[in-house]
Amino acid sequence: INKLLKIPTHSWWNKDDENDHLKNSGFNLESPCTRNFISITRSLIGFPRHLSQHVGGFVISQEPLSNLVPIENTVVTDNSQLNREHLMTDYPQVNRTIIQWDKNDLDELNILKIDILSLGILAVISRSLAMIRKLERLPFQLEDIPKDDPEVYKMISKADTVGVFQIESRAQMSMLPRLKPKNFYDLIIQIAIVRPGPIQGGMVHPYLRRRQGKENVTYPSPMIKKVLQRTLGVPIFQEQVMQIAITASGFSPGEADQLRRSISGWRSKGSLQKLKKRLTSGMSKRGYNKKFAEKVFNQILGFGEYGFPESHAASFALLVYSSAWLKHYYPEVFLVALLNSQPMGFYAPAQLVQDAKKHQVNIKPADAMISDWDSSIELTADRKTKTVRLGLNLIKGLSKVGAIKLIACREKKQFSSKEEFLSLAQLSMKDMQSLAEADALSFPQSDRRSAIWMVTGIQKINSIFKNLTEKENNVELKKLTEGENIIADYNSIGLTLRSHPLQLIRPQLTEMGIICTNQIDYHIKCKTICTSGIVINRQKPASGKGVLFMTIEDETGFANVIVWPKVAKKYRNPLLLSSLITITGYVQKQDGVINLIASRIEDHSELLGFLKTRSRDFH
Repeated sequence: INKLLKIPTHSWWNKDDENDHLKNSGFNLESPCTRNFISITRSLIGFPRHLSQHVGGFVISQEPLSNLVPIENTVVTDNSQLNREHLMTDYPQVNRTIIQWDKNDLDELNILKIDILSLGILAVISRSLAMIRKLERLPFQLEDIPKDDPEVYKMISKADTVGVFQIESRAQMSMLPRLKPKNFYDLIIQIAIVRPGPIQGGMVHPYLRRRQGKENVTYPSPMIKKVLQRTLGVPIFQEQVMQIAITASGFSPGEADQLRRSISGWRSKGSLQKLKKRLTSGMSKRGYNKKFAEKVFNQILGFGEYGFPESHAASFALLVYSSAWLKHYYPEVFLVALLNSQPMGFYAPAQLVQDAKKHQVNIKPADAMISDWDSSIELTADRKTKTVRLGLNLIKGLSKVGAIKLIACREKKQFSSKEEFLSLAQLSMKDMQSLAEADALSFPQSDRRSAIWMVTGIQKINSIFKNLTEKENNVELKKLTEGENIIADYNSIGLTLRSHPLQLIRPQLTEMGIICTNQIDYHIKCKTICTSGIVINRQKPASGKGVLFMTIEDETGFANVIVWPKVAKKYRNPLLLSSLITITGYVQKQDGVINLIASRIEDHSELLGFLKTRSRDFH
């Protein structure tokens, strides 16, 4: 089953791809069982994959909704309406309900639907502002963030945006040095242009060439100029497509709204094709040539994939700028807010911490005697130096109930030894072992291994340690090596504050002719090089025509890798299964953006030993 799950969905549409993937997974194509399986699988193509319930939203009707739409109970119950006292009793759970029709059905019947979307960055910004108010001892709200700070835009233009809302993806980071946003409206365009709509419609490169002065800005008519002047003659927003339809084709506002609905994200292009004749004939009557009409229609087809309304992009741009400003001026605060808002974004806590360390953020490990449940900021006596203290919530296996007991016991300060402290906290053996394995029991002259030994020997029967001899308590154990500690860090908290894993094996990599990722920049364009890194994420967007994009990380930074379909097919297993991957390829440089075009891919995960890492893959 695991092998089958790793076969890409699109492979079932292509018989050759399907056979290749099944063979590579060890299936006998001549087997009747395999043939039946393939037949059944093909018959399921096109069926809904899952119910895909909206995370938030509601439907409004004039009469009881149950008279109009079938309603059913959800599997998950909702305890959000219950207070703490109720949860301690047998108070009945509150059931949630959903309607059985999808959003398109509701639109067809003109039933009012309001979507409510949640964004993790709102929690990050809220937490950041609260910490700034506490640190600065001054009122500070979102509107108090200074506008159009040139230093913030300078940071954004260099693609130094790990953790920043919307512009931290590989595609956005590749666009930033080309577009070089200098003001708020530039950010609006930056957000909207890196979307399947503008990309599929062929609008990205014309806009960049015009912005960089490499292509003249032209308009087919003064009326079109009014619509497209602010985006240099290139339609980027949904509203512009609607305005072109009204201006150039004579669509009524109602027809333009129908067009908007047709080009909304993830809709079928069938309805757009029906509008082609109406659109092109209207343009022809108003003096626009056929070539221009076809170009506009193709751009509209691109928006059928997914395009942003300008108002949507503007609201996102506000969050982009705010999060970038926080990252630039309060990197410690921003890191803490990100860690306390996980999971979110493209990067796991390990990469967020590595990036913060490169920005000279001082970070201290989770500590049973100091850390709160969440990560926090520690100040020096003069309040000038800020340090990030990792929270207990990062420790795998530690329960929140156990952490609360620990903190409460710690605040009383009524213990004389580490053993007594743990015993008085009345932690479960699992919680104590989780703390020890995370190296969070940082008592004097104690390390991870001795802490594990100590908590394993604690007996909570009658009195403390009556069953332990003095000799057993003072046993000396061999300390873990740096590599063993790094592996234990990743296993227990998912990151390390010690050396980067690749730093320890750099001599081996150098002997193999493998360079650091930060050395790629020094090699000339089209030069073949070889580099290795831990796989951070993989992306295969629908607009990428089968190209796979990958980000890898070593002790010096990140590298962006582009894998063409033929190469991806040839090296499928190392590409998808490697933790530590080695890429041989040539350097691509354009407008300050550097990529490595893969020609050979190798799996060198064995060099990491027992260290297991996970990439965040996006489809």
